[in-house]
Amino acid sequence: MANIKKGDLVQVITGRKQDKGGDRGKQGKVLEVLAEQNRVIVEGVNYATKHTRVGQTQRGTKTGGIETIEAPIHISNVALVDPETKKPTRVGHRVEEQTKDGVKRTVRVRYAKKSGKDL
Repeated sequence: MANIKKGDLVQVITGRKQDKGGDRGKQGKVLEVLAEQNRVIVEGVNYATKHTRVGQTQRGTKTGGIETIEAPIHISNVALVDPETKKPTRVGHRVEEQTKDGVKRTVRVRYAKKSGKDL
């Protein structure tokens, strides 16, 4: 079971500090999880400039130029944010019994462990 999923609020825990132009300490929502490469794309973090070739649409408008996009960041460099304390925390799993249509099932559920200190 994955610790970080699409839509989670995460915080960058490594890299350069924000006052030196880095992303450490920034929080953002996970836009996409690239499981094969162990990377995530976080909203507002790790911007990269992408140069796209100039072309034309069918209406005749010009496309292309320089655009900024969010680049992937390694999954070990982000930590899930505890919804109560708004601080980075570790993730645990617990087994729960669920009943759906009268059938009992065992499911693993994610939960945020107690976040005492900043990671």
